Amino acid sequence: MILTAPNTLLIAAFRRLEARLRPPRSVVSRSKARDNAGHVVLLGAGPGSADLITLRGLAALQAADVIYHDRLADPALLSHARPGALCIPVGKAPGHHSVPQDQINARLIASARLGHAVVRLKCGDPGIFGRGAEEAEALTRAGVGWSIIPGVTAACAAAAAAQSFLTERGQTERVVFATGHRRAGEVTDWRAAAAPGTTLACYMGVSTAAGLQAGLLEAGWPAACLVEVVSKAQTPDQRILRGRLVGLAQLCQSEPRLNPAILLIRWPATLDQSKATPIRAAAEVA
Repeated sequence: MILTAPNTLLIAAFRRLEARLRPPRSVVSRSKARDNAGHVVLLGAGPGSADLITLRGLAALQAADVIYHDRLADPALLSHARPGALCIPVGKAPGHHSVPQDQINARLIASARLGHAVVRLKCGDPGIFGRGAEEAEALTRAGVGWSIIPGVTAACAAAAAAQSFLTERGQTERVVFATGHRRAGEVTDWRAAAAPGTTLACYMGVSTAAGLQAGLLEAGWPAACLVEVVSKAQTPDQRILRGRLVGLAQLCQSEPRLNPAILLIRWPATLDQSKATPIRAAAEVA
């Protein structure tokens, strides 16, 4: 499947709208932020393409004095920052945190205490495996006000990119969000999610696909469960791999540089369990 770039007419309309847009009451203006000793907005940028950000998020971005942005947020978003705003990268790569989380927390607090309107720009949604809760806790302890602007989470964007659905009436009526990465020594008990009618959306699971596959099978997930690996969803480098749970690890090893990727594993209410042989289909390149 080949996806084209966003429609130019849609982009033009979006820009005309943003030029007229006034920040909603939930977005703290720069002057009000200074009166209240600063404020931090935990902002979800959505994954992939820059035009997945919400209008409320765009207004907050335009009002910010300081923007601390993640590695995976589309750089085009920073073009909406007001002149003079500071844009500071604090992104993390797998296994390499160039700016540790405690330092990010300290920078957010320090900027807010200077009276700035601060945006913490995150890929996807701040509340889904974005460490937003850790930052909010640090801000609360420091007496700094904060708010959340939600974003399109990667699982929703990945399903849309693959032209599939996280839920389907009568087939999958429950969605479980999970991460493939746990703290050292922690093990996920997949039995709690082992039920027909479930879609499992696994973030950061490519490198741990073998363990994920073994854990799900041991917990009772059928080998024939449907699998989609969506790499770099909603970007020009998007790739989609399809198979079965029994071949998940092999599927994730079949293509290089899949990260960032979402693993969508479906156990529909009616599943043909005779189809347990892995489907080895060519990747779809967007």
